[in-house]
Amino acid sequence: MVQVKYTKIFINNEWHDSLSGKTFPTINPSTEEKIADIQAGEKADVDKAVEAAVKAFKIGSEWRKMDASARGRLLNKLAELVERDQKYLAELETLDNGKPLPMAMNDIHAAIRAFKYYAGWADKIHGKTIPADGNVCSFTKIEPVGVCGQIIPWNFPLVMLAWKWAPALATGCTVVLKPAEQTPLTALYMGSLIIEAGFPPGVVNIVPGYGPTAGAALVDNPLVDKIAFTGSTEVGKLISKNASATLKRVSLELGGKSPLVVTENFDVTMAAEIASAGCMVNQGQTCCAATRTFVHESIYDEFVKQSAIIAQRRVVGCPFEAATVQGPQIDATQTEKILELIESGKKQGARLVTGGSRMKQKGYFIEPTVFADVDDSMRIAKEEIFGPVQQLFKYKTLDEAIERSNATEYGLAAGILTNDINQALKYADSVRAGSIWVNGFMTMSCNTPFGGFKQSGIGREMGEEGLHEYCEIKTVTINMN
Repeated sequence: MVQVKYTKIFINNEWHDSLSGKTFPTINPSTEEKIADIQAGEKADVDKAVEAAVKAFKIGSEWRKMDASARGRLLNKLAELVERDQKYLAELETLDNGKPLPMAMNDIHAAIRAFKYYAGWADKIHGKTIPADGNVCSFTKIEPVGVCGQIIPWNFPLVMLAWKWAPALATGCTVVLKPAEQTPLTALYMGSLIIEAGFPPGVVNIVPGYGPTAGAALVDNPLVDKIAFTGSTEVGKLISKNASATLKRVSLELGGKSPLVVTENFDVTMAAEIASAGCMVNQGQTCCAATRTFVHESIYDEFVKQSAIIAQRRVVGCPFEAATVQGPQIDATQTEKILELIESGKKQGARLVTGGSRMKQKGYFIEPTVFADVDDSMRIAKEEIFGPVQQLFKYKTLDEAIERSNATEYGLAAGILTNDINQALKYADSVRAGSIWVNGFMTMSCNTPFGGFKQSGIGREMGEEGLHEYCEIKTVTINMN
């Protein structure tokens, strides 16, 4: 059993019990058993954390006076500490989230890369001189936006933490993080590393709790200058609406129903492997998962056959076992949602090729599921399932595939598998999505911006563009007369 070291609220580099005295359980999805009781932050705790972040951001504070290069060194130190403790953090993530241990380790490495990447940016964020009309000297200053409320999901807890903290801290903001109530453990451990790295008190604060209480309080607090949220489109809309009362800056990375087009000139076996991985990775709990796979009619039957073989050989079970590639879903609520959508696919006439049921063992395990002959009007074709459920569609022409790829309220990602560069460029130019992947899927990097079109979100994370979400531009003009 992995030892749980931190269960309290982290404010001002100190550990606190909730002011209400309330706690909530975090559950091991592999066993359905309680791991630990976590202090449940509510409005009073959030307000206390925000006050600490406001104080740390004041002009003249240690954090505001710190050289930009020193901020970069702190981020590098944090990355080094995560690297030192990577085995423990990966095991803690697997315990709390249920993802297979090798995948959890990959997540830790991705977080390390993000911290190091933005550490390098800390002293390279600068304004411009402007040749304005008249006898004036004009220039811009790039300043941190201020106190940032950050709300992260349960599917990639430590990666999402790094994606939020790294650019915010590189630019000089202070943060209050609300981790998902299903997976608070790695975020809380990171609080201890914040202290060890040497960040001043109040720069980073962590308040575990529920969305309607802790999350809503963070959005509503008038002293919070920006909200960064990753999660469902439904909650993102609510956050955007509530944040408008105080005109907070808002960035949202929301849901998706990503298409992947398989052309007739691409190797069928390789395509089926890429498509399966793009859909099933992380138990299918990925916002940009390739859940709509459009396959050319000339190779469709063989592709369906190969997809079933790949799904059936996936090893589902204890995420700490070396052979496991698919762990449990995150909780009972998500499991029931997935199963209900699978039943809708059966009832609406999609052909169930393999899977389709909950596994008969303790834990929230669902069989890898493949539906063929899916129609665009079906619920499984339109709604985000967030589970190990692949949907296969047949198409005739690339123009048809492009039109159907765009026929969704989402626009987070899309992909095409082709040996024709003209097809690749046409698809990339025509599909409205924040990321277009060619001859692969989910090939992401901390150097490249990520975010969505349409109802998949507002703003971008990662890359240089990720810095912009945490900055304000100030124009200074000096009259030279």
